[in-house]
Amino acid sequence: MKVIHLILGKANPERMNGVNKVVHALATEQSRAGWDVEVWGITRDVAENYPPREFRTRLFAAGRNPFRLPGALTHALHDAARPAVVHLHGGFIPTYYAAARQLRTLGLPYIVTPHGSYGPQALRKNQLAKRVYLRLCEQYVLRHAARVHCLGQSEVQGLQALNPALPTSLLPYGFELPAAGPPPVPTPGQVFRVGFCGRLDESHKGLSCLIAGFGEFARRQPGAELWIIGDGPDRERVERWAAAAPAGTIKVLGSRFGEEKFDLLRQLDAFAHTSHYEGLPVSILEAAALGIPCVVTEATNMGPYIRRFECGQVLAEAQPGQFAAGLQRCFEQWKSTPRPQLRQRCRDMVSTAFAWPTLLHDYQRMYQQALYA
Repeated sequence: MKVIHLILGKANPERMNGVNKVVHALATEQSRAGWDVEVWGITRDVAENYPPREFRTRLFAAGRNPFRLPGALTHALHDAARPAVVHLHGGFIPTYYAAARQLRTLGLPYIVTPHGSYGPQALRKNQLAKRVYLRLCEQYVLRHAARVHCLGQSEVQGLQALNPALPTSLLPYGFELPAAGPPPVPTPGQVFRVGFCGRLDESHKGLSCLIAGFGEFARRQPGAELWIIGDGPDRERVERWAAAAPAGTIKVLGSRFGEEKFDLLRQLDAFAHTSHYEGLPVSILEAAALGIPCVVTEATNMGPYIRRFECGQVLAEAQPGQFAAGLQRCFEQWKSTPRPQLRQRCRDMVSTAFAWPTLLHDYQRMYQQALYA
């Protein structure tokens, strides 16, 4: 069985696009396990300007009309070896409406992973436009999908509200625990350093809550620091909010990738993610794999894992008061728990709940269900 991951982009892990990172990791692990897997990307720039990889990648030039498939992609789907399953990544993408119709014509089953697009909070963003598009196009994509793959419980709830009859699979992606690197950099004196890493998009990531809640926390812990790693459409707003924070030190560091990013993460005492909606954020797993406790919202879909392994705090929603209280609890845990023990809990969460060898069996079963749906 061939698995074809279809995405917008190139599955470049060195970008601030979480979907690209997830698809790169998933295809890498599937290839290592001996699967017949390829990534097909629709992009305006078809230059192969990404790091070496272990799976075949085919790039197709995007046209001006987002509701039409590139001609070369249509031919490639027609010629694809059978049996095959096409795995669409993302939601509310006009090109996928065209892809779904073409795949149905060709008799090729497909799976949709929305990556957070159908969570209740995500559906409220541009609500009227999404409601119209859902009725005209997206319902077709969902209705004819062999499976809808959910990364977290919030997506299942959102899908049930849209159509309770949809065949869903709830399955996280895995994460490869890095080899033990240099020990965490100790923070000086009374400094408690909190970090965030991701796209600077307020409506998605809850950045006003991140900064306002940190300011409340820093009034009680004046040595606190917040490092914001990333870039995006709201960077200027974030910089203004950071400059106006009533207490603590906030640094907006811009995008960082590879070892430069991990060198910064290793200097954190806690990692924060106050998103309004998500699929499953890679950045939380990256931080936890380094042994850093996390303060996250339920919307990240990481709450059950954080609670199970006692490696951080979970907020009901992105509210500054809740975040400040969560940081305070994390700070008390950080003071009262031996650092090696706390770090090990974080790493245990990643190595146990997100182990690729176990999860690949579940993915194989999902693809088989799609193939014979």
